Amino acid sequence: MFTLLTEIKTLWKSRALLWVLTRRELQARHTGTAAGIAWPYLQPLLTVAAYYLVFDVVFSMRLGEGAPTRAVGTFLIVGALPWMAFCDAVSRGMSSLIEAGGLLQKNPLPPVLFVSRSVLASTLIYGPLILLVALAYTPLHGMGWEMLALMALLVFQLLICLLLGYLLAVLAAALRDTVQIVGFLLSVGIYLSPILFPITLFPEQWRWVLWLNPMTALVQGYQQILLQGAWPAASAWWVTLGWIVFIAALLNVAVKRSRDQLVDWL
Repeated sequence: MFTLLTEIKTLWKSRALLWVLTRRELQARHTGTAAGIAWPYLQPLLTVAAYYLVFDVVFSMRLGEGAPTRAVGTFLIVGALPWMAFCDAVSRGMSSLIEAGGLLQKNPLPPVLFVSRSVLASTLIYGPLILLVALAYTPLHGMGWEMLALMALLVFQLLICLLLGYLLAVLAAALRDTVQIVGFLLSVGIYLSPILFPITLFPEQWRWVLWLNPMTALVQGYQQILLQGAWPAASAWWVTLGWIVFIAALLNVAVKRSRDQLVDWL
C-alpha cells in the first residue's frame, strides 16, 4: 500500500489547495442558476419529498411484515438519498481526470486533487441532507448513541466514494468505455440493493448478489439507525470495511502502474 500512502500524504500536503478547488467546484455547479447555492440541495430534496408525497400521502402504500417500517416512502428515502450521494460522487469522481486533462498536461498537479475535489463537493451537498433527514426521522429513531454510528457510516461512505472514484478515474483515462459501463451499473444498482425493498423480500438463494453492491451494507446500516433506532449489525461494519480494503488494494495497483502514462492517456 506504499503508493496509496504516498497519495494520501500528497493530499494532506495540498489540503489548502484542495479546499480552494472544492469551493470552486461547488460554485461551478450552481453558476448561472436563479436559485444559486440552494439549487444543488433542492434537487435531491425535491426528489425525496416526491417519494413521500406519492407513496405515503397519495397512495398510502405499505410494506409487508418484517420490514423496518410499514410506510413505503419513508423506507425509500432512507436508502435512496445515500444512493444518490454515492452515484453523484462516484460518477463525478470518475470523470474528474478526463475533465481536468488539459490542466494536468500543462501543470504538474497531483491527479488525486481533482478526484478528491469532485467527491468532497458531492459530500458537502448530500452529507448535510442526510443529516437533515436523520433529524426529520427523530420520532422514529430518537436521538441516542446510534447517531454516532450514523456519522461513522457517512465517513465510511466518503472513503468508499473517494477510493472507487479515483480507481474508476484511472480506468476511465485508460479506457473511455469505463464511463458508459459504470453509468449503466449505477443505473441498475438501485435494483440490486435493499433500497426499493427490504432485503428479506429478496429470494434467499440470490441474496449474495446484493452484497456485490458496495452500498448494500451501508444502506442496511442507515435503515437500522433511522427506521429502527438500533445500532447497525456487525455485518454492516465488516462488509463495508472489506469493501474499503478491497478497493484500496485495487487502487494501489492501478495508481502504481498508471503513474507514468496517466497524463498521456488524458
